[in-house]
Formats: sequence, structure tokens, C-alpha cells
Amino acid sequence: MDESPQVQSTPESHLPSSKYASFSIWPPSEKTRGAVRERLVETLSTTSMLSKRYGEISREEAVEIAKRIEEEAFDTMDAAEKSLGDGIDTLHSYSKEISKRMLENVKARSAGSPAAAPHSHDTASLATDIANSVDVTAEDDAGPSASPHSEKTESTAGDD
Repeated sequence: MDESPQVQSTPESHLPSSKYASFSIWPPSEKTRGAVRERLVETLSTTSMLSKRYGEISREEAVEIAKRIEEEAFDTMDAAEKSLGDGIDTLHSYSKEISKRMLENVKARSAGSPAAAPHSHDTASLATDIANSVDVTAEDDAGPSASPHSEKTESTAGDD
């Protein structure tokens, strides 16, 4: 006797459409964008590799900078979405754009401040720290997934 379980297949067309949820990763929700801005504020206004290298920024100034960085990055990626392909590519580019703009902002801000002159930390390590501090994922709607105070402790520059 064959006692293997019988599996009945049901064509998808017979299932109610309400059982299928739509999931879109781009554009990010306002909640996600707010979490990104808050992470930027924390990164800019607290002690981190970034502040050690370029100087600390007051929380008030960091709020203004974070809002501008996030909005500019969002607008840039929203306009480029169609050419980037799927939402994951757009979201990844959004994260990279935020990191790039954050670094540009702190460099420009510290250019006139001798106290905030760069130290001898390698740029690859700093770029990784920045990218990690504002990493944007599909799970961000549940809240930030990593501490804004996370710092990479070893350099990956030169590792092949």
C-alpha cells in the first residue's frame, strides 16, 4: 500500500486575491525616511569615527543637515528609479547617495575649521563606517536595525 500523502494543487486563479499582499521596497515609507534622518542626526551629532575626523556638529545643525541630505538623496533616486531597475537597486543607491552626501557635508563644513582637520584614518574604513551608520533595508519600517554609535574597529583596506 502506498501511504504517501496526497497533495492537491490549486491553481492560483482559484484563490482569493486578498491572500496575496503586495510588497514594494521603493519608495521608502515616511516612517523609514524619518528613521534614516534620525540615524543621520545621531551619526552627525555624537562621537563617532566621522566626528573624530571632521569634528562634532550640534544636534540642531545636524537635524537641518540630515533633513537636507535625506531629501536630496530621495529626490535624486526617485528621479532615477526607472533607470535603476528594481526597487532594491534604487534603495541601495539611495543609501550610497546618503553616505556620499553626508561625507561631502562634513568635509565642506570642516574645511575652514583647523580643529576638525582629518586624522590619519584610512578613507576606506571611514566610508564603510558611514555606509553602516545609514544602512537602509526593507526591514527599516520596523525601526533602526543597528546602533547609530556602531564603529568598525579594524580596517579592511588592502584586504583582498
